[in-house]
Amino acid sequence: MFKKILIANRGEIALRIIRACREMGIETVAVHSTADSNSMAVRLADESVCIGPPQGKDSYLNIPAILSAAALTGAEAIHPGYGFLSENAQFGRMVEEHGFAFIGPTPDHIDLMGDKVMAKQTAQSYGLPVVPGSPGGVAEPEEGLKIAKDMGFPVIIKAASGGGGKGMQVVHDAEDFIERFTTARREAKANFGDDTVYIEKFLGNPRHIEIQVFGDTHGNAIHLGERDCSVQRRHQKLVEEGPSPVLADHLRAEIGELAAETIRKMGYRGAGTIEFLYEDEKFYFMEMNTRIQVEHPVTEMITGIDLIAEQIRVAAGEELSIKTAPRFRGHAIEIRINAEDPQTFTPSPGKITQFHAPGGLGVRFDSAIYQGYSIPPYYDSMVGKLIVHGRTREECIRRMRRAIRETIVEGVKTTLPLHDWIFQQPEFVSGEYTIHWLENKLKER
Repeated sequence: MFKKILIANRGEIALRIIRACREMGIETVAVHSTADSNSMAVRLADESVCIGPPQGKDSYLNIPAILSAAALTGAEAIHPGYGFLSENAQFGRMVEEHGFAFIGPTPDHIDLMGDKVMAKQTAQSYGLPVVPGSPGGVAEPEEGLKIAKDMGFPVIIKAASGGGGKGMQVVHDAEDFIERFTTARREAKANFGDDTVYIEKFLGNPRHIEIQVFGDTHGNAIHLGERDCSVQRRHQKLVEEGPSPVLADHLRAEIGELAAETIRKMGYRGAGTIEFLYEDEKFYFMEMNTRIQVEHPVTEMITGIDLIAEQIRVAAGEELSIKTAPRFRGHAIEIRINAEDPQTFTPSPGKITQFHAPGGLGVRFDSAIYQGYSIPPYYDSMVGKLIVHGRTREECIRRMRRAIRETIVEGVKTTLPLHDWIFQQPEFVSGEYTIHWLENKLKER
């Protein structure tokens, strides 16, 4: 097992990794920008190294500085968390070339699944169901229009190297296709440095369901159930829950085993998430995330398995601590708390003047904020995650409503009032929502 791990990230995920390492008896190194000198990760890690100025490109994306910090402190492994360099295959290669263990999948698997076109082709070759679409990237708008007409509108144009809803355009008729195709390519180039796009059939009202998978270097591969991430705004997840309120047990077992068998055939190492659209009791592969997810606590709450610790064990060459799908216990829901205006969604950085975390049975608050902490304007606006667990979904919803109202964050605006509103909506309470529900509902407010 490793004696010291460097954490190439910030915020709540850096703190989450520190906690797992401390329980495993592993020392930690927190790298940080000058803007994060007073962060909780810096305060709680065994060592810290400043790697650059506030902007992410000069600090948390500064590969030479991170590798130098690892060498300087004698770290044996690097955990990238999520975001930043977590799905950067070149970073993974450089980590391993410099003699450190990369706590994640192989760089080749990151490359393979990072290209959405290749990922879809790979998934199809392993037997996963896919959304009908173009066989690969589409270079010319006229070619794309022909494919769209043959497929039938509506269609969705997606960036091959994309994520987070960027480089994505829904087209409902032929008249708008050329303009939206051009827009998608421009956004893809601006956000990912790659203007390759592909086309898929646009499903009307699907759910977004993802399967948590894990593999090790000894041939073991398992699934840990699903998370329903359908409450979204602009393709950004706001609420996640597990198990899904619409998935029957036999479908859960079927898609879970298919996902586990896929990564077994791939020889996949570490944590991953295979994401699907689900409509009319049919699954359609969307993409695979080759990292730990923001919403991993949902799975931890219903399985009792520490996914970060499992990542570390696998990276150290150990076998998975569990070899078959576990028995799921109760229900869990997570909300993402962003420092944003709950009406306009404008970022709201600044100093937290009052803070109180919720508590009680089945309540977990993952965050790196504290009273007096100043939220910097340079990074993602998410400042915390509130997760609750209950024996039933109904109990979970009641517990979440209580925990939301118990949470105090003053000095900045947050999305807590939005979540309080969401959990009162009949469609959410009944579980009858899709990926389009929230945006449509917000238009009615």
